[in-house]
Amino acid sequence: MRKIALLYNPTKAQACSIRDELNRLLTDGGIAVTHVAVDHATDILEVEPEIRFVELAMVLGGDGTLLGVARQLAPHNIPLLGINIGHLGFLTESEPSQLRPAVSRIIQNEYNLEHRMMLEAEVYRNGELLSKFTALNEVGTGKGAFARMVTVDVHVDGVYVDTYRGDGVIISTPTGSTAYSLSCGGPIVSPNLQVMVMTPVCPHTLFSRPCVIDAQQVVKLTVRASHSDLGMTVDGQQGVHVLSGDEIFVKKAPFDTTLVRWPDREFFGVLRSKLHNGNGDDPTLA
Repeated sequence: MRKIALLYNPTKAQACSIRDELNRLLTDGGIAVTHVAVDHATDILEVEPEIRFVELAMVLGGDGTLLGVARQLAPHNIPLLGINIGHLGFLTESEPSQLRPAVSRIIQNEYNLEHRMMLEAEVYRNGELLSKFTALNEVGTGKGAFARMVTVDVHVDGVYVDTYRGDGVIISTPTGSTAYSLSCGGPIVSPNLQVMVMTPVCPHTLFSRPCVIDAQQVVKLTVRASHSDLGMTVDGQQGVHVLSGDEIFVKKAPFDTTLVRWPDREFFGVLRSKLHNGNGDDPTLA
């Protein structure tokens, strides 16, 4: 029997009602359903180990909820279908008003699977591994809320690239190129490419520019500052306090996030509808 997981953000007012509606539609279509309330502290597989065997997981929340779920379930190759109950919903594939046609597509197997590259970040202090993270959007390092500028030395495959003074540096995936990196002047990258984007954050220079490198390369970021308000974050959700002199190594993760995509929905159409003028208003769709 086919089985689907419903992972919902309980802090979203609509999440429970949409969960119940999806449960009814899927069950009526002959699909077994399991559901788990998730937040950034939830260990999904510990709460429900059987999720590793589902056909796909429907994530009820915004992009933040989907990012958190992706970091946990990507190693197990579980496809994710986002139902947007957030603001932008750039990573999600369906809206609450489209539940019935979404379930119909799932029942008829009318969907594609799209693999999105992820990053792996390791923090070293005095040559010893301090922390290890994975990210779907980006790895960022820099100053805290009120600190002065930081200096970040960047090496790629052991070769010195540049030194950036400012708020920090972001290393993003193609998926993350439309997130924090974009707001810092980084390029939009087609999600099927295997590259990383290095974007300086508020660089104190006229000449610093984002740089695109191959996904098989390894980036080393060495953070230096005269203060201690420094950190590294992944997807804007997890992170660790770092000290001046710490080294952060970023490379392609050994697994991808698998997203469920409708055959008639393509990247640039989503880009226009979600990001045009910063308000989702696309004049070509009027």
